[in-house]
Amino acid sequence: MKLEPIVRSLLDIDLYKFNMQAVMLTHHPELTGEYCFKCRNKGVVFTREMFDEINAQIDHLCSLTFSDEELDYMRSIRFMKPSYVEFLRLWRPLKNYVETDLTPEGELIINITGPLYIATLFEIYLLEIVNEVYFRFRYDYASLLKGASDRLEQKIRDFNSGKYTFKFAEFGCRRRLSREWMEHVVLEFRDRLVNHNMAGTSNVYLAWKFGLTPVGTYAHEFVQMYQGIDSIPLAYTNHHAMEDWYDYYRGDNGTALTDTVTTDLFLKDFNRAMVNNYTGVRHDSGDPYEWGEKIIAHYKKYGVDPRTKLLLFSDSLDFDRAQELYDHFKDKAKVSFGIGTFVTNDTGAEPLNIVIKLQYVNGRPVAKLSDAPGKEMSQDPEYLDYLKRAVEFRLEREKGSGPV
Repeated sequence: MKLEPIVRSLLDIDLYKFNMQAVMLTHHPELTGEYCFKCRNKGVVFTREMFDEINAQIDHLCSLTFSDEELDYMRSIRFMKPSYVEFLRLWRPLKNYVETDLTPEGELIINITGPLYIATLFEIYLLEIVNEVYFRFRYDYASLLKGASDRLEQKIRDFNSGKYTFKFAEFGCRRRLSREWMEHVVLEFRDRLVNHNMAGTSNVYLAWKFGLTPVGTYAHEFVQMYQGIDSIPLAYTNHHAMEDWYDYYRGDNGTALTDTVTTDLFLKDFNRAMVNNYTGVRHDSGDPYEWGEKIIAHYKKYGVDPRTKLLLFSDSLDFDRAQELYDHFKDKAKVSFGIGTFVTNDTGAEPLNIVIKLQYVNGRPVAKLSDAPGKEMSQDPEYLDYLKRAVEFRLEREKGSGPV
C-alpha cells in the first residue's frame, strides 16, 4: 500500500513547538538534544510494510519548506517575532537528523538527534506519520471512519443539547486517525456547535485554514532542557524556564505547565512575580481536583483572585470528565480544556499511546517526573532516581518557607 502524503504543510504541527523553538533559538542555540520514540501500548507490532511507508513519508516531509503565505500567517500571530519568522523561511527538516529502525519483534525505533532548536520540530510531524500509517495499514480504514463518524455526531448532539457547556481547544494532531479526519472533525466542531464551544486548535495549519485561534504555550521538554545545562541545579529548572519564557514573550504567551518536576516543586518557583506574569497554568498529570484546589490556594496566598487566572486541563480527557471538572471549578477560576485523542481518534479501536520524548541534552540525561506514576520517561534509571532525590531534597529543605 502506498499512501498519499500525510504531512503537506510545515504548519501541520502544534503551536507550542514554534513557541519553544523561538525561545530555544534565542536563549540556548548551543544545546544539542536527542529525542526517542516510545509506544506505550502492549502488543503493538509494526510490520516491515509500515516501516517502509513511515520512511517514505519522512522523505516527503523533508522535501517541504514554508511558503510565503504560510510565513505571512505566522507573522499575524501576535507574539511571533519577525526575526523568528525569517529563521523559518530558511529552516527545513533534514532526514539526517532522524534515525529509524525496526526490530525483529516489530518494535519501531525512532531517534532524533541534533541542535535542540532543530530537533524539537520533528516530534509532531513524526507522530502524525506513525499514527496514520499504523491505522491505515492495521485496520479497515472505512470501518474506522464509520465508528468515528457515529461518535462525532453524538458529541455534537451532546453539546447542542446542553449536556456539555464548557469551552475546549482541539489538541489532537499528534495522535489523530488521519490528516483528513482531523480536518473534518475540526470543521464540524467549528460550524455545528451552536454555542461555539471549540475555542481553538493547537494545529497551526488548521487554525490558518479555518480561521481559528491557534492555542498553545510550552511542553515538558522546555523545562527538561534546563536539566542539561551544567550551571543550573536540577531542582531549579522550572525557575530558569519560566524566567526565559517571560523574558522572550513578556507575558504575552503565558500559560505555565506545572508537572515536569512535580507541581509541588513548581509552586516553589511560582512566586508573586510569576503569578502575576503568567495568565494561568496547565494540568497534565495527577488528580485534577487536588491539583486545581492546590493552584487556587496558591493564588489566594499571594492575594490574587483565582477567578482572574486560567486552569487549563489537558490530561487524557474525554468530554464527560471535562464537564465534571468544569462544574467543579467554573465559579472558582477561568476553566478551559485541551482535548486530543478523544476528538481526533475516537473510532472504537484502541488508540495508540505514542510519544517522542527528549532524553538527552548535551549528552546528559533529562527526564520528567510528572504528578502520577507511569508518566515518567527516562532511559537512565540512575539519573531518574537522582532527579527525584534532588526534588525531594529541595522540598524538604524549603518546607514551610513558601506556599505549596
